[in-house]
Parts: sequence; structure tokens; C-alpha cells
Amino acid sequence: MISAGVQFFPSADSIGPAEFAAAAEDRGFESVFFPDHTHVPVGGGVPGWSSGADLPEYYRTLLELVVVLAAAVAVTTRIRVGSAVCLVPQRDPIILAKQVATLDQLSHGRMVLGVGAGSNPEELHNHGTHPDRRFAVLRERIEAMTAIWAQPEAAYHGEFVRFRSLWSWPKPVQRPRPPILLGGSGPRVLDRVVAYADGWMPFREGTQQITDHPSGEIEDFEAGLAARIRALRDKASAAGRPHLPVTLFNACPHPAALERYRAMGIERVVFWLPTQDATATLRTLDELTPLVGK
Repeated sequence: MISAGVQFFPSADSIGPAEFAAAAEDRGFESVFFPDHTHVPVGGGVPGWSSGADLPEYYRTLLELVVVLAAAVAVTTRIRVGSAVCLVPQRDPIILAKQVATLDQLSHGRMVLGVGAGSNPEELHNHGTHPDRRFAVLRERIEAMTAIWAQPEAAYHGEFVRFRSLWSWPKPVQRPRPPILLGGSGPRVLDRVVAYADGWMPFREGTQQITDHPSGEIEDFEAGLAARIRALRDKASAAGRPHLPVTLFNACPHPAALERYRAMGIERVVFWLPTQDATATLRTLDELTPLVGK
């Protein structure tokens, strides 16, 4: 059996995140995820991000991640609630550590922290992070937050994150921290997962959200992903790490595809729903519900 989660970009004109999370829980989904962008730069000449006008509307109208997570936590009791992904290099680690620990307390241990380094250079620059150093910043902030979560009195002295001994409560219910899933598919991602994460969240090739009539045929990316999952197991074993689970984001919603994902060692899939109103979104959730528990 493979766990099934759902995600969408909540905006001012879409179904609300609380209604979405409650509906997903009612239908038996294992998890619900939400994305993170603090803003959309208007310009800057970055390939693929040359103008905010080039992006889908839901990027520009996206609701704030931590507030959305709190809304989802407040109306659910069972479903795991997480980020896919939180752009940690764009957030203060002391504040984010407190926010995540608070959410884990309020949810009684249901938080999942998917993290990423960011892909828009101008967005990173606006937060004071140089794009070339974003992974180093990501690692230090995760290490610093972990120290805050795990220790009664924490300190951290890195290149990008520095603070002397401090007290910060609450501590998360999940010890020593909520599971951290690293997103991405770059050449060094597996080494980074082994070094400082608790699991991997690769993205299914292509940027399309779920389709109305998926064929379930084998896709080109699958062979490469299966090989990388095997490599992750080998790297984790060599490093003395416990099993590191894999969550596939933007999974194909078809039983045949889910069976292949399960066989290659994927433990959770996340279906990416379009940003729509409540009626359309609930209809899509209903269509996906038969895949729960496959």
C-alpha cells in the first residue's frame, strides 16, 4: 500500500485551505501539503522567471504558508499536514523553528516539513540570500532549527546562521524534530538528503497538475527515479542512516502508476490539484478518493 496526499496552491479566490484539509481528511487521504512563495518578483531577466506576468495567477495570489498550515491544523485531527516545500533560505530560522514547533504541538505531532532551497534567484536576493549559496544556507538553517527543537538551551555558530545560547519553546511533539523532506532532483540531492534530511521529495517530470484522464503508461522519468531511490538506500546505509522514505510530488493519479511507484520504493505520493473554487476542487478530491489505500 502507498500513502496518498494532496496539495494545491491556495489563493484568495480558491477553496480555502481549511475546507480543503478537512475534505481531504474526510475522504481518507493520509496527508495534505501546501507550497511557499513569499512574493513574486516583477522582473529581473531570470530565464523562466523573467516577469511575474509570465507565471500562473496562483503564484501571485498565493496565501502565506504558515498561516495556511495553522488553518489546516485547526480543523483536522488525523491527517498529516505539511509544506511542499517551505523555502527555508527565505525565512528566519529562529522564527521558523518556533512556528513549526507550535504547529507540531497544536496538531499533536502531525507536521511534515518539506523544504527546498528556492529556484528564483531574484526572490532569493530579495531575502538576502545569494542564489549560489542557497543550499549552504538551507543546511545551516535546518541544523540551527534542529538544535533549537532538540536542546533545552541551543546555540549555533555557522557562516550564515549565528546565535548564542537561547531558550525557545514549545518543543515539537515529534522528537527530535518533525520529519524534514528535502525537495529537488539536482545531482547532489541524495547526498544532501543523507546529510541533513529525513526523506526525499522528488518531483515527477513535467509541470502539469493532475489530468482528467491519466493513461497510467510508463513515463520516461521512472527508470531514472528508480535508480536514484536505490542509490539513496545505498548512500544511507553507508552513512549509517536509518531508512529514508521517498515522497513523490505531482504523482500520476492512476492505479498502474501507483503500483510502479510502490514497487520502486516510494512510500507516499502527493497529487497536485489545480487551484479552483470549492465545487471543482471537491469534485476532483472525490475522483481521487478511490486511489486512497492502493
